[in-house]
Amino acid sequence: MAEVGGMLAYAMLKMVTQQLGSIIGGQLKLQWYFSDDFRKMKMTLESMEAVLQDAERRSIRDAAVRLWLKRLTDAMYGISDILGEFETMESPGRKVCVQMPYLAVGSKILIANKMKKMRQEVENIKDQHRQFSFKTDSKSNVQPVPDERETDSYMDDQTLVVGRTEDKRKILSCFSESMAQDITILPIYGIGGIGKTILAKLIFNDTYFKDHSKVWIYVSQMLNVNKIGNSIISQLSKCESNLTERQMIRNHLGQLLTDPNYNKKIMIVLDDVWEENDSQLNELKTMLPVIKGGKVVVIVTTRDEHNARKICTVQPYKLLPLSDETCWAIIKRKSEFEARDDKEHLEQVGRDIAMKCGCVALAAQALGYMLKPRTFGEWESVRNSDIWNASTSEQESLAHHNVLACLLLSYRSMPPPLKLCFAYSAFFPKGYKLDKNDLIYQWIAHGFIPPSSIFSTRQLGEKYAKRLLGMSFLQHSKLSSKLPESFVDLKELVHLDLNNCRSLNIVLDN
Repeated sequence: MAEVGGMLAYAMLKMVTQQLGSIIGGQLKLQWYFSDDFRKMKMTLESMEAVLQDAERRSIRDAAVRLWLKRLTDAMYGISDILGEFETMESPGRKVCVQMPYLAVGSKILIANKMKKMRQEVENIKDQHRQFSFKTDSKSNVQPVPDERETDSYMDDQTLVVGRTEDKRKILSCFSESMAQDITILPIYGIGGIGKTILAKLIFNDTYFKDHSKVWIYVSQMLNVNKIGNSIISQLSKCESNLTERQMIRNHLGQLLTDPNYNKKIMIVLDDVWEENDSQLNELKTMLPVIKGGKVVVIVTTRDEHNARKICTVQPYKLLPLSDETCWAIIKRKSEFEARDDKEHLEQVGRDIAMKCGCVALAAQALGYMLKPRTFGEWESVRNSDIWNASTSEQESLAHHNVLACLLLSYRSMPPPLKLCFAYSAFFPKGYKLDKNDLIYQWIAHGFIPPSSIFSTRQLGEKYAKRLLGMSFLQHSKLSSKLPESFVDLKELVHLDLNNCRSLNIVLDN
């Protein structure tokens, strides 16, 4: 089982550090019981923050790191509880019995002793991290994506594509209807592993665009507008471009695309766009070439509906999860099911396993790969056991890692408060209908939404709910329009289990 306790640890550490900073720099009077411990605790947490980015990446495969992060998460909850006691005790509206002031002093000493013990626990956890030789990260939360995730437009006869024919037809139809526009930007969005890149490849290689000059760019988490512009120039001109200034890139693109020797019909795919900054997305949008009398078609794949709507010129296309039947078809192909002598006895077991994929293509492919060499009895064991909680072979670990890699990246991209709000949904059963207003109220009550000088906590809660919907981690419930707005927690895609309300684990639902 691959845990993302490191990511919850990071979110909790950030929240506790902010709590400490607020108390230290706020109006609450820090007496000798607390001032030294609070300041030293804050310094310790700030020093640990620098290594948590590396720790959370390594926790996917290293059980010892996961255990270390669980201890840290537990400690953060403990400190948060103590700070809550302190804030309640020092609240201006709190009444203290003047006849027994020693009770108030005793409470303060008790809290001070708790904080001393907790600070020692955190120091012990900090000392333990040296055995892991964690690397110190920069202040940026954005991590480079491993090279093995880079995509290209190539498809061969072995490329597995199941269940996306209708999606391709609808998108091509949309391009046909927008032919009057000089540039058409159509984003495809949906949860990681659902098949956005494969669908983009299908469209990119379709004969509909046989007369177009084509450009495929893998964008990923680090959006660099100049790099994208240079890549467009390089792929269209067949000569490498390394221009360093934005204006030079725009000028060169303009000259290139007005040259009569170059095709004015262009097809561009920007695969895996993560950028959330509106100004950066707008810069990218204006970088895309538009030429009089030419036609430019752009497909953008992204996990976030906000990104899709910011950069589009036509309605974005939401890629929905696959059916259980389609997942079974993928597993059959990847496991070479039809070549098996025991396929008649195995089919029902395989269909049961397909229902555990959460309707995600990547999960079905990983399961099919894992099941290929296994016997009938082993297929039954997979069906009847939580295979994600106990990897017993290198193949299982690889399959598990492949599925989690996409899901964890989406979670990792969230800011710490949003991680906490999302993790809170794990307390509810699979398919539980969450009233939006109640959910936001609970987020606020638990202190997951930080104060803002611009937005109220209620407005931020609305933004968080919208963000989780856009990333497909929540979905609208199919209720009557007369009823309050509600969500369904998507444990069909991502199942979250909070062990003792502390350690966050992420596994495919069983």
